[in-house]
Amino acid sequence: MYQTTLEGLGLSPNEAKIYETLVEHGELGVSAIATRAQIHRRNAYDAIRRLVDKGLCFEILSQKENLYNAVDPGKLLELAEEKRLSIEAILPDLNKKFAHRVADEEAFIYRGLEGQKNIWRDVLRVGQETYFIGGKGSWIDPRLQSSRVAFFKEANRKKIKFHQLFDQGVKQHKLIYDVLTSYPAQLYENRILPKKFSSQASLHIFGDYVISYTGIDFGITGDNASFFVIKSPALAESYRVWFWALFDQSSEEARKGIPTSRQR
Repeated sequence: MYQTTLEGLGLSPNEAKIYETLVEHGELGVSAIATRAQIHRRNAYDAIRRLVDKGLCFEILSQKENLYNAVDPGKLLELAEEKRLSIEAILPDLNKKFAHRVADEEAFIYRGLEGQKNIWRDVLRVGQETYFIGGKGSWIDPRLQSSRVAFFKEANRKKIKFHQLFDQGVKQHKLIYDVLTSYPAQLYENRILPKKFSSQASLHIFGDYVISYTGIDFGITGDNASFFVIKSPALAESYRVWFWALFDQSSEEARKGIPTSRQR
């Protein structure tokens, strides 16, 4: 049931099956473990020894057959913390290497839900004001909720300002409207584009990046959504100029739809 999560902590598939079996059934011999976990006995023994080495399992000596039991699941948090500390230790060097190889101008594509999460990480890494043109609230997709909440919490902490021109269609979606108006007014300036500017795509500008969104819908990030990312200081600055031209044309719509920060 929890095999994927356990494997994410560094357990092999067999280790995950055996640990979950021991958590559920308690003390068992190797044969019983292999049967319940549906693993070959020889493979089960090897996996058990690795679990013992990782501190997730312990051996109970017996005259007939040695038994094994699981350490309480709280140990998993220790493993997660150890992984986090290991990653933190190498991050400074990795970030230096990453910054050194990043080109002044480049283009690439993100896709799907993980692509949206990558964009959020980029926004937090760059830490500059962000601009949307034709936004549809696609990041309100329920499948992105935990990542979205974490992103905006960190963005608010970093005081990243959001300037957003939303597609006229968001006015028909109460959930999107409620979420958009729930953020701190001093960090979010929202307006709605005139209907004549509605389109199927969206643009996102921050720092030196311009991202074109396709395959999204109101409140939905499609599994096949594509995010075309261009890094170009000159292009990003040009799009910011065009953003403000559209912003001025959207003032009347703002009073009828999502309020701007000045109105709240």
